[in-house]
Amino acid sequence: MTDAPVTGPRTADRADSLHARLVAGIRDIIVRGELPDGTRIPEAALCQRFAVSRTPLREALKSLASEGLVTLRPNRGAVVAPLDPPVLAEVFEAKGALERFIGLAAADRADRTDMQALESLHADLCAAAAIRDADLYSDVNAAFHERMADAAGNRQVRQIYATLQAQVRRARHAVNHDPARIAASLAEHEAIMAALRVRARLDLSERLAQHNAATAHAILAQFGTAQDGDGARKG
Repeated sequence: MTDAPVTGPRTADRADSLHARLVAGIRDIIVRGELPDGTRIPEAALCQRFAVSRTPLREALKSLASEGLVTLRPNRGAVVAPLDPPVLAEVFEAKGALERFIGLAAADRADRTDMQALESLHADLCAAAAIRDADLYSDVNAAFHERMADAAGNRQVRQIYATLQAQVRRARHAVNHDPARIAASLAEHEAIMAALRVRARLDLSERLAQHNAATAHAILAQFGTAQDGDGARKG
């Protein structure tokens, strides 16, 4: 008797990889504004672009709906979810709490690899600011904060943080086109790195939370929404 081919786990791995690739690819399209708010998701075009059938594409859209980037409409297709200032305010408020934890944990847990990666990303951030490339600054900024969350060493926090980040990256791309905000953001990052280098956990925690609040204020000011120090809405 011959053994049955061991294809199940490999098939599952391929499916997971495809799903992750689709989610990341479509998320990037939305974040960069290639598909503006309220735009109907062009399923046929995306299937062709990513060389997939509609079934995995629709599974990816479900994941993006859970991130707040897509709105699913029964029997009418999906659309890009509009940026909603009250929701963004709540996202920043929740993210502020996570930033405080990340600062405390990363100061204690960041190893040599983490430190090297963050130093490299910080250098890239400085370079992007120097050449005034707002889109590149936004991308590197997101990568920096995701790497800092990794350094905190808590997978549950990292997962929640990634979901919150996905909901604000579109708005951050818009606000980071303001040269004054880029300059302020870079100064905040300098202070963050200074605290991390000396493992000043309370200072790092506070710096990350303040940076989050400043970003929240800059973004939501464009919508005419006032903020307090933690990024929450004022009544």
